Amino acid sequence: MVLAAMAVLAVLHFRGRPQDLPWTRLDLAEPVGLFTGSKLAALGQDYPQCRALLARAGVTYARLEPIAKGQCGYADAVRLDPGGSRTIGFDPARPGMACPVAAALAMWEWNVVQPAALRRFGSRVVTFEHFGTYNCRYIAGSATLSEHAHARAIDIGGFVLANGKRITVARDWTGNDPEAAFLRDVRDGACRLFSTTLSPDYNAAHRDHLHLDEAARGGWSVCR
Repeated sequence: MVLAAMAVLAVLHFRGRPQDLPWTRLDLAEPVGLFTGSKLAALGQDYPQCRALLARAGVTYARLEPIAKGQCGYADAVRLDPGGSRTIGFDPARPGMACPVAAALAMWEWNVVQPAALRRFGSRVVTFEHFGTYNCRYIAGSATLSEHAHARAIDIGGFVLANGKRITVARDWTGNDPEAAFLRDVRDGACRLFSTTLSPDYNAAHRDHLHLDEAARGGWSVCR
């Protein structure tokens, strides 16, 4: 009886927020919920569904030809193009990445980055500065392939705002000013959407960027 009552209360509590339930379908246009991160990571097992979600959310993209290079490569990746529902550009432009990373980036922009920029600076972000996505390499200091080796990661180094302000991880991470607070806002928000979020707080190898990836980990995430 107690379990049944708890189940009823849970349904009543979450009825207005389907994204907080593990069995509901992901919708990129919904706010971030309790299970959004695990649902995004699960898209790595269903690329057609991932592309359908991007299209439904108005994200402009193009499919990339598969790459196979020894243990590296990807079978199904997308290139994010300007326009559509996304308002942020990239520098370098038109990066290619595994579809779940693109889906998580769109939600990060809408739900985390833009609200944080408006709150801290009263201006929107217009550009993500990044250090790349696909790269056939190992994790620094290890014999384990990086998620970059399968285009499942992107390294974000900075942000350019509409008012011309530029914020970089390398320069602005430390301190108590609005720039440092913004970077922690976006790092913490990324932890709810990506399988892995690594910042300068993790180690010196990440002193100048946020590493964001959608590794297949069965629902658990790393946030540092």
